[in-house]
Amino acid sequence: MFPRHLLSFLLICFITTAWGQDSRQEKLKQQRKQLQQEIKQINTLLFTNTKKKKSALNEVEDLAVKINLRERLIRVTNEEANRLTQQINVNQRTIDRQRKALETLKADYADMIRYSYASKSGQSRLMFLFSSESFLQAYKRFQYLKQYAAFRKKQGLLIAQKTQTLQALNKTLLTQKTRKEALVKENRAVQNSLSEERLAQKELVTALKKRERSLESQIRKKQKQIAAYDKEIQRLIRAAIAASNKAAGKNKAVFTLTPEAQLIDKNFTANKGKLPWPVEQGVVTLGFGTQTHPVVKTTKIQSNGVTIATPDNAEVRAVFKGKVMQVFSFKGSNPGVLIQHGNYITSYSNLAAVYVKKGQTIEAKEVIGKVFTHPNTGKSELKFSVFQNTTPVNPKGWVYRM
Repeated sequence: MFPRHLLSFLLICFITTAWGQDSRQEKLKQQRKQLQQEIKQINTLLFTNTKKKKSALNEVEDLAVKINLRERLIRVTNEEANRLTQQINVNQRTIDRQRKALETLKADYADMIRYSYASKSGQSRLMFLFSSESFLQAYKRFQYLKQYAAFRKKQGLLIAQKTQTLQALNKTLLTQKTRKEALVKENRAVQNSLSEERLAQKELVTALKKRERSLESQIRKKQKQIAAYDKEIQRLIRAAIAASNKAAGKNKAVFTLTPEAQLIDKNFTANKGKLPWPVEQGVVTLGFGTQTHPVVKTTKIQSNGVTIATPDNAEVRAVFKGKVMQVFSFKGSNPGVLIQHGNYITSYSNLAAVYVKKGQTIEAKEVIGKVFTHPNTGKSELKFSVFQNTTPVNPKGWVYRM
């Protein structure tokens, strides 16, 4: 006989595996929906304003963002379809086993019914009982007849249950096949759009290649301005740290925090990965860290934060409770705001308007300004960064689903 504890263990393993597959499938489904939404937003934010003539370089950069999203969408959809294929194969094997088991059960039941029919008369049953040699034997035969009737009923119910199971599995299989067909069709459409966008990008890049040296110079100049901007923000943070230490009579490389600021710092850390976006609608067009430029592959782009494309006149909001550390504006750039959350600082720059002032206490999601819209390109972009003291950290790890 199969050991009960081993059977229980195998059952638990099967349930855990099935749950894990369903959980991963649901996660992929959510990722696919999010990427579809991001592509829709990119089209709205970067590719609908035809009145504004973008430079070829800007157009290539915007296309690179959308192509990257489409490639990710294709990978996620492929994985989702592959997992469905695995589930379909498992269900198909289960259906085959259930069908064979049902056929065997029906055959056994048919034999039992035929035997029962051959000896079903009341007289034969009475003869079976009265031919007993003793009362004990008659009692045992009576019990046997009862058990036989109960067994017949149980077999009938088992057949009905297995039939229902088979019907449910067939229904699930049909649903899975329909979902897979829809995913394959959807992916084919995305592949077609991706091919068109890659072709458009290739044509633009070919034209731009003739001016590669000039473009490289432009990109480096722009990168130099960004580096100077980032350096200035870090200088402001260092100055704020020095001021906090001077007031507390201490000398260290991090903030001297009040008990209230320590609590904010603790809560900010506890909310890692759950912070709201600094704008209600937006898509990241430039990520954190070092990356290769989509046109001039020999040139690297360094970013201490992320760039978020937003709708025109989008309101900027604080991602967490804190205190306005600085409202700043550097030469040749638009205003920005630094908000302190204990040992963490969030930076919001490229603003058209600022609604807060230095020293002001800010609540989470409180509006602090408005995003600047470039008059020539029509692009509205917020530059958002997170610092732990003076060290920049990737906002993607802090903001929910960034």
